[in-house]
Amino acid sequence: MQDWWRGSVTYQVYPRSFQDSDGDGIGDLPGITARLDHLARLGVDAVWLSPIFRSPMADMGYDVADYTDVDPLFGTLQDFDTLVARAHELGLKVIIDQVISHSSDQHPFFQNSRSSRDAERADWYVWADARPDGSPPNNWLSVFGGSAWEWDSRRRQYYLHNFLPSQPDFNFHNPAVQDWALSVLRFWLDRGVDGFRLDTVNYYFHDRDLRSNGPLPRTDNRPPVNPYELQDHEYSKSRPENLSWLARMRALLDEYPDRTMVGEVGDAPHRNVKIMAEYTRPGRLHMAYSFDMLGPEFTAAHFREKIEGFFAGAPDGWPMWAFSNHDVPRHVTRWQDHGKPDALARQTAALLLSMEGSICLYQGEELGQLETELEFDELTDPPGIRFWPDYKGRDGCRTPMVWDGSEQGGFTSGHPWLPIKPPQAARHVAGQEADATSVLAFYRQMLAFRRATPALRTARTRFFDLAEPVLAFSRGDDLACVFNLSGQPVTLTAQGLLAKTPSQAASLTRDRLTLGANGFCFLQPEDGPVMLAP
Repeated sequence: MQDWWRGSVTYQVYPRSFQDSDGDGIGDLPGITARLDHLARLGVDAVWLSPIFRSPMADMGYDVADYTDVDPLFGTLQDFDTLVARAHELGLKVIIDQVISHSSDQHPFFQNSRSSRDAERADWYVWADARPDGSPPNNWLSVFGGSAWEWDSRRRQYYLHNFLPSQPDFNFHNPAVQDWALSVLRFWLDRGVDGFRLDTVNYYFHDRDLRSNGPLPRTDNRPPVNPYELQDHEYSKSRPENLSWLARMRALLDEYPDRTMVGEVGDAPHRNVKIMAEYTRPGRLHMAYSFDMLGPEFTAAHFREKIEGFFAGAPDGWPMWAFSNHDVPRHVTRWQDHGKPDALARQTAALLLSMEGSICLYQGEELGQLETELEFDELTDPPGIRFWPDYKGRDGCRTPMVWDGSEQGGFTSGHPWLPIKPPQAARHVAGQEADATSVLAFYRQMLAFRRATPALRTARTRFFDLAEPVLAFSRGDDLACVFNLSGQPVTLTAQGLLAKTPSQAASLTRDRLTLGANGFCFLQPEDGPVMLAP
């Protein structure tokens, strides 16, 4: 199906935490394969696997030591092939992470590069001499804290790492690096994957002149937890050379039918929409994965601004929206001040699945899963350990999937790599299967509604001008989506019919639409277009 990705819904699986099949406490590919029926019944179009490649796991697989093999923790290449075949039998596409902006320092290429300035791959990573006083070549900072430069005593130079020192950045100014990266993509395309989620897609290129970054304008005089947030990273990422590289990757994917690329775009708010627009123009990425809705903001103005802003800047582009992923606190916890957990989980599902663009759900989201509160000695995430307690890292959203009420939630017969605590254990698949009013049941209804409603997949969006806390927009001419983003009831004047679709705390009497706490509904035209007013 051509352009199957447009308006699609992808389910992100964090492999370590989805299903363990061998009792070692870590999820694996056979475990994922055994649970694909759950995703098919849920009603998603595709599954995205976070990294499964050979890795020392310093950053849980985002530090790759071999790009064309599966880490033994997760299984084998044959296990991967079996997963893809089963997914395709169930009508599910398979998207895999590609972490090619940087590698592990254990990768043979980096071992060769650091051995000598005359080595075969000496220029495959970003190296720079020290300043006369021995300090790094510029002020670039690592996302995970401290300088983005690490001294190497063998080369007597600094190398660039935008993340951990054990994650050196490739030098994409070197054409040989680009050619090699394309060969990696081709390897997995030939194995039958349907696309790639490109990690840190705007980090591939750095400023050749190594100019220092300037400060990011701030209104808060209190220093942030992580000083990375003080800089405007104009020179260390999002460089213009990236555009021609995206075109090279797109040309490769165009050789294969029905494949897609979605790039993870993260930059300062004043630059993010512009980058998403540039990256999704024809001949580049199919989709840009946005961070704009992964923060604390939960207002009608915020959601409207981000959706309108994207399509104004990229009328020919296509976004992928998400509320949760493996890097941020789960959204039901993040937005807990705006409603009770189950009501908020249903409302946010309806809101996300009504948005123009493609959608990404994170594992456990369909259960209304909550962020896990962990103690310091339970952490595995490097930035969480470094910045504790003001930043607790990403482990809280990565705890294992809970399948039933048995010990360890049906995830493993062993000891899970992260603990399953009582608030999470209470939200399991088996328990919600039997409840027609559960969050899981609602996700299935809402996904079926989106699938059966072409307007929700591809029609354009027009917002109604209503005051907070109401967010309302039409999708095409046939459907209006109305949300009360508060815990207090609101009443609107309305013209239209209450659609026989998923709704919550909504009633329409004559021309009065009442939405209770976290209420929402979908309206269809009656004698004319749907009208809404205060």
